[in-house]
Amino acid sequence: MSVGKVFHPGIASNHSDDYPYSWSVPPYHPPSFAYEKRKVCKGDDGKLHANLLCPVNVTEMPLKILPDMENTEEAVRLLKSMKERDSPFFLAVGYYKPHIPFRIPQEFLKLYPLENMTLAPDPDVPRALPSVAYNPWTDIRKREDVQALNVSFPYGPIPKDFQLRIRQHYFAAVSYMDSQVGRLLSALDDLGLAKDTVVVFTSDHGWSLGEHGEWAKYSNFDVATRVPLIVYVPGVTSAMEKPGKKAFPFIDVFHQSGARFTEGRAMRNIVELVDLFPTVAELAGLKPPPPCPRSSFRVTALHGSSEAIAYSQYPRPSNTPQEDSDLPLLADIRIMGYSIRSCDYRYTLWVTFDPNTFWANMTDIHAGELYLVQEDPGQDNNVYNISEHGNVLGKLKDHVHWTTSLKQHLFYFNTGSKAKGIL
Repeated sequence: MSVGKVFHPGIASNHSDDYPYSWSVPPYHPPSFAYEKRKVCKGDDGKLHANLLCPVNVTEMPLKILPDMENTEEAVRLLKSMKERDSPFFLAVGYYKPHIPFRIPQEFLKLYPLENMTLAPDPDVPRALPSVAYNPWTDIRKREDVQALNVSFPYGPIPKDFQLRIRQHYFAAVSYMDSQVGRLLSALDDLGLAKDTVVVFTSDHGWSLGEHGEWAKYSNFDVATRVPLIVYVPGVTSAMEKPGKKAFPFIDVFHQSGARFTEGRAMRNIVELVDLFPTVAELAGLKPPPPCPRSSFRVTALHGSSEAIAYSQYPRPSNTPQEDSDLPLLADIRIMGYSIRSCDYRYTLWVTFDPNTFWANMTDIHAGELYLVQEDPGQDNNVYNISEHGNVLGKLKDHVHWTTSLKQHLFYFNTGSKAKGIL
């Protein structure tokens, strides 16, 4: 079962959400999402706008509810039906926030007073950053409140007071989303399903909040490619044997300040989202299909060994930022940025790409990036052209060449689940 934004809507999922191949019933989409990009944000002039910053009184919204609230209600309804059936299930719940626009309940802004907000620690465009690597954040430029700032293209910058407001609204959107996740997990607990349901919390990408002078996503930096990943496995990641103990006690952020989780532990390993499917399959007692990686992060992360490399890539239409640099049409892609992340390095090569054959010419290099993560965690100092790192560059370049030759093959697969529940 699918609720909300799981498959990306539109052409990316062939306007189908991959139904009926991935889901037993048609995916659910909240009716109130139809108003997400409409003029429902009250501006300082008292009129309604299609803004980036959009704190609202929910009772004044069309349908008097917001999409993620509807997602939670539907997901809880489905959990109740699974409880009644006492059958195995897989439930995917895709929350929209903190995606833009920041149309959120206005009360969550109180958690982040503007006077307490700070700018990104590295708000300037790195001097050694190749122009092809820069994300000109065209999507937020389309919002009415951002357009009113008359920010120059492509580098801006956005005025500092507005930067603080963006960061405030993003943090508030995260807390709003967290509250919905909390209600869903609390329902899982109350229904008695937490004791035999694997829960995975993750996302599809990160989001720049002024780092490197960038906003939104559309890059190969850690801030855009790194995602949250929390895995709950009954009896493995928490002490479920304690009588009367709830696995997911609901935390009311408005009345329980400073509340923290006490169970679980953090693992500092490199894993990828492609490892997620075989991990869930193994936890469900199933054998992953042959196209899956040989080992899941159930082994690499939960049991402490380390995965060496994670991969990402992003396309560009040209060497310099254009209006379509962030979201080029397939036919307009001319350059591809292939990036690998190890514990020590972030390395990216921007090479010529043929959108007709999907073939990258690894000998035609437009630009390169190398960041030493230990001494430069924000990836602000590109040392690609510094000769002393030649040996490292040689090894990483060979790895990228070998990897991109494998990327010409794409596998799609589906399977059922024998576990009682996977959320």
